[in-house]
Amino acid sequence: MTAPTEDLTQVRSLYPSLESIGYDRAFSFEAKHDPFIPIAVAGEHTSGIELGTAIAIGFARTPMTLANVSWDLHTTTGGRFTLGIGSQIRPHIEERFSMPWSRPVDRMRDMVLGIRAIWQSWQDGTPLEFCGEFYTHTRMIPAFDPGPNPFGMPRILTAGFGPRMTALAGEVADGFLVHPVNSRRSLLELTMPAIAEGAARAGRDVDDIEIVCVTTIVTGRDEAEFERSREAVRAQFAFYGSTPAYLPVFALHGFGDLHPELNLLARQNRWKEMAGLIDDELIETIAVVGEPHQIGPLIRARLDGISDSVSLVNNRAPDPLHFAEIVEDLHRDRHDSVSPDFT
Repeated sequence: MTAPTEDLTQVRSLYPSLESIGYDRAFSFEAKHDPFIPIAVAGEHTSGIELGTAIAIGFARTPMTLANVSWDLHTTTGGRFTLGIGSQIRPHIEERFSMPWSRPVDRMRDMVLGIRAIWQSWQDGTPLEFCGEFYTHTRMIPAFDPGPNPFGMPRILTAGFGPRMTALAGEVADGFLVHPVNSRRSLLELTMPAIAEGAARAGRDVDDIEIVCVTTIVTGRDEAEFERSREAVRAQFAFYGSTPAYLPVFALHGFGDLHPELNLLARQNRWKEMAGLIDDELIETIAVVGEPHQIGPLIRARLDGISDSVSLVNNRAPDPLHFAEIVEDLHRDRHDSVSPDFT
């Protein structure tokens, strides 16, 4: 789930609370705030919980800037940092970040390999000679070389949607952050075959690739909380449904006809009207819906045999501290690693 972040001063208290509840890992992601700042602060106020980004927008940066901040966070958190990166969509990269966009899958491959080449040069003194199609890094002098990281190199998780970007995770990443627009059926029919294809292409064992299923939760301790959670997800799914990239999952479950209407309303900035097109059936298809004591069994039923980790999210009605019961329940079966997303 996503915790409220309009006030970043909450970071100092929120992450220790998540750690005390029993979350294994806490993610930040890039929306209204830089995703790395909360991790730096959280590292100083926690001792064991793993920390990461899910996601930082890769194409808003370069391999060198991502390599630097990840190396430093991995060091200052005592080896607890994981870099999660995604591409975002073209209008945001070009119009919001004023960065180049082209062939996102190939560019992401170049980015991951470039980051690793930089890290390798710092870790063991290998000359930096990365000449990719999109990024080139061939200069590293002692003044800018932080030297070996006592905790080794951080892990990289990629995120994405669609068969090619999903397959890329199987090819080059340590793991894949599955977008919250998913269901057991879409995971089995769309996601996992693509991961396996990418792993086979690179000669990797698919079992070595961590699958982190970011899963939308609708719950509450009373009717008011439950309704707030449901309506927040309704608005979030309306946004997702307007985006062409997420159409395959909507179409898989018979909701593909919503996309043109949602897309039109989004282009007209009629955001409030869009939520009214998302009915409860769609919500219950993609989200995990139930009272807190029901969520754990429902998550296990959805993700059994698929996911190594589950990240609980409700972007627009976040309340991570109220889900201790869910975390406790999931921990009864330790095949689950549990984390919240924290914007």
